[in-house]
Amino acid sequence: MTPVITLGSRHVHHQAEAPILEVAGVTVAYNGHLALEDVTFSLSAGEHLAVVGPNGAGKSTLFKVIAGVLRPAQGEVRIAGHHAGGHICVAYVPQGNQVDWTFPVTVADVVMMGRAGKIGLLRYPGRYDREQVYRCLETVGLVELANRQIEELSGGERQRMFIARALAQEAELMLMDEPLTGLDVSAQEELLRIIDELRRRRVTVMVATHDLNLAATRFDQVMLLNRRLIGMGRPAEVFTAPLLQEAYGGHLRMVQTEEGMLVLSDTCCAGCS
Repeated sequence: MTPVITLGSRHVHHQAEAPILEVAGVTVAYNGHLALEDVTFSLSAGEHLAVVGPNGAGKSTLFKVIAGVLRPAQGEVRIAGHHAGGHICVAYVPQGNQVDWTFPVTVADVVMMGRAGKIGLLRYPGRYDREQVYRCLETVGLVELANRQIEELSGGERQRMFIARALAQEAELMLMDEPLTGLDVSAQEELLRIIDELRRRRVTVMVATHDLNLAATRFDQVMLLNRRLIGMGRPAEVFTAPLLQEAYGGHLRMVQTEEGMLVLSDTCCAGCS
């Protein structure tokens, strides 16, 4: 079940004045090809950021570096003032195709895995841990599915389960890689409602998405990434014709409608996200 989510297991005291996330000059290369080049930015507690860019832009690579499961060739990541890696406060939700859905565990089992860093390796879950799991399932609307096998869940239910696991972990920084892909409109809206609830709890969230229009309307901050950071800030400041053209090149069309500019991106180019 390890591929479902990669989590830290080390308790680190936060520096009170430090940003929850600092990425400084991060460069990553695979087989001599740059996946990320000199990426630098920071996030404060409670901020929600949509990361957009074409396939092969390095979105998944960036998330893995922040989660501490991939070491950059250059640069560093700091979580609340400390080096990345092993932080119990960071939850990484990878794309669904990286998960073994046939693994014989229930929804409640997966959410309880989020308590591992709090419980420790040599202890069994106690009453408080079970209560936490129930509360987290209640938050995402999955209490009635607690005993269901994970392979029986719909795409939206699986994403909500992952969020419940991160809540059980008491994560302060959540990295969600393409969580809306393949979901119908109602499932997307339910997931976005839960993400809004995370904002109320001051959980910092980064969401990778191909949907520029959703990023512009549902997030107060966006990052435009194509191996290097092309722009970051409010959608109106970042989603400009020159920056979008720089990020997407010919894989982008902008259509003027009565409601404003509609951005259509072609995400079928080669490469990984």
